[in-house]
Amino acid sequence: MKSYQAADIRNFVIAGHASSGKTMLSEAMLACAGVIGRLGSIAAGSTVSDYHPSEQKRQISVHATVLNTEWMERRFNIIDTPGYADFISEGLGALRVGDFALLVVHAGHGLEWGTTRVWEYATGYQIPKLIAVTACDKENASFEAVLDQARARFGPRVFPMSIPLNPGPGFNQVLDVLRSEVITYATDGSGRFEEQPAEGPWKERVGELHRQLIEFIAESDESLLAKFFDDGGLSEEEMRSGIHAAVQNESFIPLFAVSGETNVGVARLMDFIAKYGSSPADRRRVPALDADGNAAEVALNDPDPVLYVFKTLSEPHVGELSFFRLYSGSVRPGIDLYNSDRKVGERIGQLFITTGKNRASAGVLNAGDIGAMVKLRDTHTGNTLCSLNRPLTLPKVNYPAPNIHAALKVGSRTDEDRIAMGLAQLHEEDVTFLFRVDPELHQTVISGQGELHLQVICDRLKRRFNVDVELAEPLVPYRETIRLNGESKYRHKKQTGGAGQFAEVWMRLEPAPRNTGVEFTESLTGQNVDRSFVPSVEKGVRSACEEGVFAGYRVVDVKVDFYDGKMHPVDSKDIAFQIAGKAAFREAFLKAHPCLLEPICSIEIQAPEDRMGAVLGDLSSRRGRILSMEGSDGLQTIKAQVPQRELYHYSSQLRSLTGGRGVHTESVSHYEEMPAELAQKVVEESRHPRNNGD
Repeated sequence: MKSYQAADIRNFVIAGHASSGKTMLSEAMLACAGVIGRLGSIAAGSTVSDYHPSEQKRQISVHATVLNTEWMERRFNIIDTPGYADFISEGLGALRVGDFALLVVHAGHGLEWGTTRVWEYATGYQIPKLIAVTACDKENASFEAVLDQARARFGPRVFPMSIPLNPGPGFNQVLDVLRSEVITYATDGSGRFEEQPAEGPWKERVGELHRQLIEFIAESDESLLAKFFDDGGLSEEEMRSGIHAAVQNESFIPLFAVSGETNVGVARLMDFIAKYGSSPADRRRVPALDADGNAAEVALNDPDPVLYVFKTLSEPHVGELSFFRLYSGSVRPGIDLYNSDRKVGERIGQLFITTGKNRASAGVLNAGDIGAMVKLRDTHTGNTLCSLNRPLTLPKVNYPAPNIHAALKVGSRTDEDRIAMGLAQLHEEDVTFLFRVDPELHQTVISGQGELHLQVICDRLKRRFNVDVELAEPLVPYRETIRLNGESKYRHKKQTGGAGQFAEVWMRLEPAPRNTGVEFTESLTGQNVDRSFVPSVEKGVRSACEEGVFAGYRVVDVKVDFYDGKMHPVDSKDIAFQIAGKAAFREAFLKAHPCLLEPICSIEIQAPEDRMGAVLGDLSSRRGRILSMEGSDGLQTIKAQVPQRELYHYSSQLRSLTGGRGVHTESVSHYEEMPAELAQKVVEESRHPRNNGD
């Protein structure tokens, strides 16, 4: 495997809205470069990028897949990313290590919410953007409309480097603006083409576009700008020499017309990337933290290796693969590195360059390159590996918090160990997937970025670890409390032929302020009950509070006073007063007008203004209370409080209501008394065996 230097490497991320044509564009690039002999298809599950079972089953991208090829003496490290928001962690990790983003827009669908979101992420990482308008061969393709949308959304500097001459079915001709040529492509998917000079109206349009391009390029460089004004323009050579810098500082945003499925226009897009695209040499220094947490930098020409692991993935028959970007130095099999996050050493074994599931051994990788390592001992996504001589930590990706939750319903108790191991491994691969075992509700609750995300996690758990699990609605951790005072006198007496049991407990209850828990006190007087039995009574009370009294949920916000009772000189003992204390508490609790408390979540929603009516109406149907609303750039931010009971599948509903543009975060805020009719329903449900789903 040939070793490349930083200036000859192109690390870029193909990103965009779901179903915009990203994977087929990646496939066409591999076909152009001769990596594959023919184009695969999404429907047949035969693309190089989407090779995982979950991707082939659903015909969508789930993983960020690294593809490697060579073009014009440059190494292309292409990262094809999912478009669904459920798998946003894959795109964020890829953008973290890319040198530019190639945003894909479907010519028939136009700019969608996912396009804008990816643009914002790329801007946050301060990397340049290129735009590819795909599917120009479709019936409803409208290149000019997409160009207008892009300029309206991203600014007038969006500039067409190629224009489709015959969009729609049969599309095979592109006007190459930079070369002033009409390119006619073969219709067999090979990517072969013929060139001829632009003439007539197309030549006039190219001339007009050339003048605009020269102005954009001149504005990117002071010396070129001076020459532009002094000489009245730039020569062709001067214009081309300035394109690279203009792309880096986004003086213009190149836009290309292509069709991935028919491999039209892709070769010229690759030419542009090879000649003018960003390389690691354009980002020679990146920020880091030293061992003391102070600001530091990693320079491309530093001799010590520093790399960032942006993805981990467990592959059958291979083990765990760690995908990384090398920011300085070089790595080769057998060297020792230091994990500055986990404070452990790592011996580097095999190194690979990957193209989908295919791997090629690499003897050495230099600064700027992307590769994969296998079977690292304790290194995971987001970790930095470096030289022990200079410990450094690179910035991590800020992943969004989970916004949807489900319980795992386990078919067999014998699977529990494998499930625990599998969940831990899946979390290491996907840090936006979280799980926890709820000891109160006896459930394993998994959390992710959307309903599809959780379904894919569940499928991977079943397939890879051979366990029987299903997704179920998670139980809500209600609480029980009282509205009024209550009192009881309970006698426990048991005679079994030998030593008996005897205890009598007199107890008073009263409501306590919210969020104060259960306060146990004793106000005994005289010698009716020995004080040594007070802890026994309290233990019984605490046990009743944990189990719940009338609906099986934990008791809170109650003051308990053990004020009198009776004992027997022989039969009174610890267990007798525990039993009496528990029963006395339950009896007094039921007399004190018990009620249910439900958890209330604080949620923050971002949604487009034109969908606010639907969003607010839906919140009202969920018993939501609006706290505030603020608008900015066509979006409304809503802060509200909604009962947790009403938020199951809310993420999916919000996306449906907003055309995929709405997002939300949620967290438990406090508990409030539940409406009586709903509380009665919960109490009735509790009388039937719970489906714990653990």
